[in-house]
Amino acid sequence: MTIRSRKHQKVSHLAALIAAAIPGMAFAQTEEAQGELNLPEMVVTSKTEVPYKADKSANSKLTQPLLDTPKTVQVIKKEMLREQGANSLMEALRNTPGITMQLGENGNTSAGDTFMMRGFSTQNSTFVDGVRDLGAVSRDVFNLEQVEVVKGAAGSDIGRGASSGYINLISKLPTLTDEVFATIGYGTADKSNLTADINQQLGDNSAFRLNLMRRDGDVDGRDYVDNSSYGVAPSIAFGLDTDTRLYLYSQHVRQDNTPDGGIPTIGMHGFYNADAGLDAGGKVDSENYYGAKGDYERIDGDMFSIKVEHDFNDALTLRNLSRWGRSNNDRVLTGVNGLNAPTATPSTWTVDRRRQVVDQENEILANQTSLSAAFDTFGLRNELAAGLELMSEKQLNRGYDVKAQTIDGVPYTAVPVPPANLYDPSAHDGLGDPYKTGAYSDGETKTAALYVFDTLHLNQQWALNGGVRFEHYRTETDSVAITDEARVPGSAYESGDLTSWNAGVLFKPAENGSIYLSYANSLTPPGSGNFNLAASAADSSSNEQVGLDPQETEHVELGTKWDLLDKRLALTLAAYRTENDKQVSYDAFAARYFQEGKTRVDGVELGLVGQLSNFWQVSAGIAHMKTKQIDQLSHRASTGVTSENTGVRWSPDLTATLWTSYTLGDLTLGGGARYVSEQDRVVTSGTDLSTQNMPSIPSYWVADAMAAYRVNDNVNLRLNVYNLFDEDYIETLNNGGSRARMGTPRSAMLTTELSF
Repeated sequence: MTIRSRKHQKVSHLAALIAAAIPGMAFAQTEEAQGELNLPEMVVTSKTEVPYKADKSANSKLTQPLLDTPKTVQVIKKEMLREQGANSLMEALRNTPGITMQLGENGNTSAGDTFMMRGFSTQNSTFVDGVRDLGAVSRDVFNLEQVEVVKGAAGSDIGRGASSGYINLISKLPTLTDEVFATIGYGTADKSNLTADINQQLGDNSAFRLNLMRRDGDVDGRDYVDNSSYGVAPSIAFGLDTDTRLYLYSQHVRQDNTPDGGIPTIGMHGFYNADAGLDAGGKVDSENYYGAKGDYERIDGDMFSIKVEHDFNDALTLRNLSRWGRSNNDRVLTGVNGLNAPTATPSTWTVDRRRQVVDQENEILANQTSLSAAFDTFGLRNELAAGLELMSEKQLNRGYDVKAQTIDGVPYTAVPVPPANLYDPSAHDGLGDPYKTGAYSDGETKTAALYVFDTLHLNQQWALNGGVRFEHYRTETDSVAITDEARVPGSAYESGDLTSWNAGVLFKPAENGSIYLSYANSLTPPGSGNFNLAASAADSSSNEQVGLDPQETEHVELGTKWDLLDKRLALTLAAYRTENDKQVSYDAFAARYFQEGKTRVDGVELGLVGQLSNFWQVSAGIAHMKTKQIDQLSHRASTGVTSENTGVRWSPDLTATLWTSYTLGDLTLGGGARYVSEQDRVVTSGTDLSTQNMPSIPSYWVADAMAAYRVNDNVNLRLNVYNLFDEDYIETLNNGGSRARMGTPRSAMLTTELSF
């Protein structure tokens, strides 16, 4: 039920009561008496809720319904995540095509949510309620209403970076209802899941909500690897269903995990080693654990938010959101690297190991003030969103090492990191912990930004959409590096102004459809991704040098969107080109680096979400893209070799995802599949792939299934089976090709859902 005005609702209810109580009087009045009552018009429309489909984004910067928004936006609602038994953000993002996960560079396993979207790294473009969310953390979905994926350059939406879009996580907030929803789950690998979502109305216009999470258990298909976490997210709201609303909410998450360094790639399709014996070696057991019992990962995340909303009238709303957040990731992990074959007997073969440390702190302080307005200009309807954003983001990384060295006269002994037996590793090997060297990088970016978006309706069929963002930033880095066994302090800063914008034209051939053409850009200044600036140097390939121009991404998209089957099913189709310019590249003629490189991505994406019938839900997407690097050369001074990259790593040509469910009385059956085509690791022009170790990740299909039975109004039983056909596949591969993380084998979770 959608009600255009709360005030109209109260007056109409009063009139209805009078009419019922005094039937001979209420509406047998003269026309003059009725004129004195002067009831305002009330418009009431009825709409059936579609579990998978959202009609509008929770982001106030998107002024139109999704049907009339000239860009690709996918909303993944909690109802579908609940059916799938999804726990993490990475599991939620499997529902959108064009996203792939990453593992990291050689010995350095990436931490937290690390992924590519449409050919560009996107993990630093994750937001919570429109505020950037920092940290090398794995995000849980227990406190999320929905996940919104916005694709295409989005500098005007969120500021620096955002070459291929951003992820916006929408928090659960109190409502004027009394509801309790809880889940109790147990699955393979001794996994247990407990969640609770408790919403309690406190008064006529206030409510309290508490979301809780506890997860614990081993990892399917892996020895010694386990995860444990809990979360608490309280919130309280005042003034609900009034003109002024206040929300106070926070989220606190603790994780204590055993990190997974993966397994050697020996024996896998595409493995290569110059040693003929190793090249003919067999696969290792996928359950093998090459770390130590002392490996650990401890993550703390805390976030406090205050949001105020005030409706001046039905057409003008003012909002303010203030947030402080901090996360810490303390991790010691053992990764595998080179192979050794001292004899021809495989039982004597070993694999080198590296002890890695992530010791990172992130902190953010943000304040956003925004205004939404609807008005007429020269008889043309405008819907406008404008705002001011102030933000401080900090990141501190501390350095560790394992080698023997003397730093400023202080001797450090080597930390023992013996190799592991390749086919029979022991988790009880004595591996020393890396020592803190005193090296660190401490960076901060301060941002002040103004933005305005407007949709101008020329008539019932044509609309113009545009937005612009003016942003001033300043990035400062203080650091200490270890050079020639001495601590070398350094500092750098970069500041400037960025102007990002977008424009679109939209045509509605019918009320339930739209065709659009849009353009958008984004700018990425040095240090914007990791708060780490390097001193300017003409012979450096770093994109973080002080003095570099910001990289600029331009994005053009042509698309169409349709609401079908009485607006229960949304169909979207878009073709796009994204080009990122001013990347650092080597000029062989001048023998120095210039900003000449480009990355270009051309793609087509098709999406479908909603209801095929009252009992049949579906969400599906397929994306085809072609990535290309242009004038992207690098030079290795030690060998004098200049190489050219022509493609983009971990960017498959084709990705597809499907999830569907059908309800038969009290029984619901569902399932889905996802496909990822081959992902290239080696993208260097003219390279003989037969001499390269694991030049790509092979394509794979994975299917899941679900069955649920409603016992009564309060109890629902659900069984999820993952990787139904037990597909053996590589989920992620490191940049050097020496180690892989395998996809989860067949596994299951049985969940009891309780609702009151």
